[in-house]
Amino acid sequence: MGDDGGETSEPIARKRRHLPAAERERLIVEGATRFFAEHGFEGQTRELARGLGITHSAIFRYFPTKEALVDRVYEHVYVSRWNSGWTTLIRDRALPLEDRLLLFYGDYASQVFDYEWVRIFVFSGLKGYDIAPRYLATVREELILPIAEEVRQSLALSAVSEVPLTEREVEAVWALHGKVFYLAIRKFVYGGVIPADLTQTIADDVRVFLGGMPEMVRSIPELGAGR
Repeated sequence: MGDDGGETSEPIARKRRHLPAAERERLIVEGATRFFAEHGFEGQTRELARGLGITHSAIFRYFPTKEALVDRVYEHVYVSRWNSGWTTLIRDRALPLEDRLLLFYGDYASQVFDYEWVRIFVFSGLKGYDIAPRYLATVREELILPIAEEVRQSLALSAVSEVPLTEREVEAVWALHGKVFYLAIRKFVYGGVIPADLTQTIADDVRVFLGGMPEMVRSIPELGAGR
């Protein structure tokens, strides 16, 4: 068995040595994604290299620092899954707001409810890497604020150009977003059981949110309490 293993590993190693640069970089990034999702960012690049069957120096030929590799993982896991059409959908007033939110969160969940996506996101926040803050800044500008604006518009209250969004409005949308994302945390971080089909769960969350927003928003002094 030992001889067979040696005979098998050598051709594999030889093939890896002769991979095109772009292919080798892709394999390193995919391997790093799996590695960081499993071990967090305390995992050493030497361990990553060993798991990939390459030398430590091979990683640094493509990524001179660990931070550069983490940046590439961010692009691979997060940027590649971001849909610029989400903001357009949220703002599409040809559809009722409830329909827009259901369509958006259904698609969003299909992209982010993923072992690697969720665990890397959590690990990055714990270890001070900027993956989570960078991503959340995009979420705020492209998703949270537009949803808050559309809620305001749907209730025929003052336009955002007249009365800027308040902290309470923005936090209410973050609460909805966090409630949906917490399902992924329960599954991929805590190992808990969540519904196999998230469609109804997300629909319930969206409807509870929309049902409570009229009273909450109209109680905000800047928007005219009691109007």
